Amino acid sequence: MSRTSGPSDRPGSSALPRLMIAAPMTGQGKTTVATGLMAALRAAGHVVSGHKVGPDYIDPGYHALATGRPGRNLDPHLVGEDRVAPLLLHGARGAGVAVVEGVMGLHDGRLGTDGFASSAHVAALTRTPVILVVDVSRMSRSVGALVAGMAAYDPAVEVAGVILNQAGSARNVAEIVRAVHLPVLGVVHRDEDLATPSRHLGLVPAAERAESAQAVERLGEHIARQVDLDALLDIARSAPALDTAPWDPEREMAESRDVRRPVVAVAGGRAFTFRYTETEELLTAAGCEVVGFDPLSDTELPAGTRGIYLGGGFPEVYANRLAENRSLSADLGNAVRDGVPTVAECAGLLYLSETLDGAPMAGAVPAHARMSERLTLRYPEATSLGDTLLTRAGEKVTGHEFHRTRLTPGASVDSPAWEIDGTPEGFASPTMHASYLHVHWAGHPGIAARFAHAVSGGPGGR
Repeated sequence: MSRTSGPSDRPGSSALPRLMIAAPMTGQGKTTVATGLMAALRAAGHVVSGHKVGPDYIDPGYHALATGRPGRNLDPHLVGEDRVAPLLLHGARGAGVAVVEGVMGLHDGRLGTDGFASSAHVAALTRTPVILVVDVSRMSRSVGALVAGMAAYDPAVEVAGVILNQAGSARNVAEIVRAVHLPVLGVVHRDEDLATPSRHLGLVPAAERAESAQAVERLGEHIARQVDLDALLDIARSAPALDTAPWDPEREMAESRDVRRPVVAVAGGRAFTFRYTETEELLTAAGCEVVGFDPLSDTELPAGTRGIYLGGGFPEVYANRLAENRSLSADLGNAVRDGVPTVAECAGLLYLSETLDGAPMAGAVPAHARMSERLTLRYPEATSLGDTLLTRAGEKVTGHEFHRTRLTPGASVDSPAWEIDGTPEGFASPTMHASYLHVHWAGHPGIAARFAHAVSGGPGGR
């Protein structure tokens, strides 16, 4: 019998059925199994909440398709350890079960930190049972040794079962099952039709695949046939209650609320798919009216725009189409130069630059961007060198960078956005903050408050 609600619906309760889908290493099929499991549980009548360990924007897009709810991220580096469990409970409000997808290998975290921000770290912080996904296409009895080591490595992490992925012959599966001394909760066989396409930064965002919803539905059916949903739900329901309250954006922004509802224009569409759901929730809680616009098709900023937020995505893929929409890029550039408070992260920085791979952009940042062969991937702490739209001199934030572009110059000489690893980065002023760095505002709510305050007092609506 299916349930459509759970203990998390009870006022004041911090009970939440939940489990984590993790793996011994990357490439084992975590996203396939986790997304398929979310879709399968939803199809069975459950209200499912999807979460992703780490800063990834792409997987939560697939989770959102599978669950019909926003995908969420859980990252101790970005938001601090104390906020991880509250953010899990917040994201899962009204859900009967939460499925958390891990990152990399179970114990792989920020280098030099003994596993900080790893899947295991998040599982321990949230007391979430772990289900290991193991690609067994090139293994047999050794899977038992691998699983035993993963399960015993950290006593704070409960490895409750295993799903065998990319399984081959029945004889080899039987050999593996005999060798694994934990419950085998599913045997998922190879299916090339379910392969997920990739791009230079990882998976193709769900918003960019016209057939994504159908693919996720098929994936759910595939997983439902080959895993024991009832057994997984029993494990999820065994998770203990969390001794914390859900994170609350209204509480974070209680002193910043503006009853006038100033409009904040937020870039979306296929070119700008990367942003954390909590960013919009914080702005809404501060009294802002968040209005989306698509830089590929809209010819001007939303009516009454008092602030602009340009998140991440793949503008380099759409550089020519962005350049062709001169009406919007001109409107955007004029708005930034007129002092409309503007935040741009990564893709947003590229869109504000003068050119991107030679194609003209908004021209509000005096720099040129080009694709590069080298991937920049880091998980830094950044320091503000001066007072800006979002920060005050000396303040530090945690963030992440993930891109294959280079900006020339890479920073303002007079007012960079940040100093990272001793090097200035980005462009900032009292009304603009543009940088490669992604910051999760739930971990730094003061940033959201300052932006909302600037929006309330900024230039009149456009």
